[in-house]
Amino acid sequence: MKTLDLVSTAVANTFRSKTRTILTVLAIFVGAFTLTITNGLGTGINAFIDSTVSAMGASDALTVTKTSTDATASTAPQKYDPDAISSGRQAGPPGTTSEVTALTDQDITALAAVPGIAKVAPVTSVTIDYVQAPGGDPYVARAGSLVAGQRPQMGAGVAPDDGSQALQVALPDALVEPMGFADADAAVGATVTIAVTDPVRTQHTVEATVTGVTEEAFGSTTTLTTNAALEDALSAAQNTGVPADQLDRYASASATMAAAANVTDVKAALTDAGYTGTTVADQLGTFEAVINGIVLVLNAFAIIALLAASFGIVNTLLMSVQERTREIGLMKAMGMGSGRVFSLFSLEAIFIGLLGSALGAVVAIGVGTAVSAQLATSLFSDLPGLQLIAFDPVSIVVTTLAVMGIAFLAGTLPAARAARADPVESLRYE
Repeated sequence: MKTLDLVSTAVANTFRSKTRTILTVLAIFVGAFTLTITNGLGTGINAFIDSTVSAMGASDALTVTKTSTDATASTAPQKYDPDAISSGRQAGPPGTTSEVTALTDQDITALAAVPGIAKVAPVTSVTIDYVQAPGGDPYVARAGSLVAGQRPQMGAGVAPDDGSQALQVALPDALVEPMGFADADAAVGATVTIAVTDPVRTQHTVEATVTGVTEEAFGSTTTLTTNAALEDALSAAQNTGVPADQLDRYASASATMAAAANVTDVKAALTDAGYTGTTVADQLGTFEAVINGIVLVLNAFAIIALLAASFGIVNTLLMSVQERTREIGLMKAMGMGSGRVFSLFSLEAIFIGLLGSALGAVVAIGVGTAVSAQLATSLFSDLPGLQLIAFDPVSIVVTTLAVMGIAFLAGTLPAARAARADPVESLRYE
């Protein structure tokens, strides 16, 4: 029997007992459906996290701090350190914040000399009082400068140009309508007033041009995205009257790695020099770890369902072998070898696995796409760009092949039994 004839015969034999085959296929369908959905869930959420990481900074950008000798966040009394400043980040239990030793211009120079670092820029801290559109009410906002390589997710317009000397800002989508703009497009090109207060409580205002509107992601809904020129202008206004020797104090610096540098080696070099470097991926890595853990657990349930379905395959094919005992004897008597008989029943098992996995994948794609679209406009409407369930063709193909592999393994026992059948005894079977 030729290979093509062997395949066609296996397909035809699969539907000899339609009810039994359909029930077995449905059992496989459940596992394949679950595997496809859970993999799509992991793909969709991780893709959203990756896009958020790129929106917050490049993978080769590091946030560098100089950690104080006692950097552990604590509510216990701490010795005064004149060089320590608050990092503004909670690093322990609620009510605690971490402190870092301030970076100076000397530290910026030292960081530039660290192997693997191509460029270093100090990160200035600006506290905005409010932002106001012409004729509108003032609204509380925060300042967020562009990190090296940052690509903000824009809903309208473009991101501020860090290389421009013009004062530019991107408004968050949440502030567009409250500030009096009809929509995001109407805000682009407008001039807004930003107010800051200096140490002696004198308020200063700076005008900037709106270049675009940012979509909401993991960031704050009231954070303005400023370019370097606007950040410098706001910082200068905020530090009016501050002694010159106190101006070169920074909580952190943004360091860009050289093209050929390895992030692990650069972090180690920074540690040796007395600094700590973290990437945006480090800060969001916990999210991915949690999501991957959840997907792994869900996949485990899908595998259990597939293993249960494999017993259905064994049962289906064992009954098929028993029902076709005389037929097997006849095929062997006519010269079909044991290997061909084994292949025939193995192909039947693989075909059952293919039917179940293909059906599960197709239904999962349809259901997942519909559910994801519905959630994007309802429960997750505040997370634009999130496609909760996204399907990777490679992942679907791998899942299908894995299910077919499980089906093949499940079919080896009845296939081997058929291959070992004695033709004389089989022909006598009633």
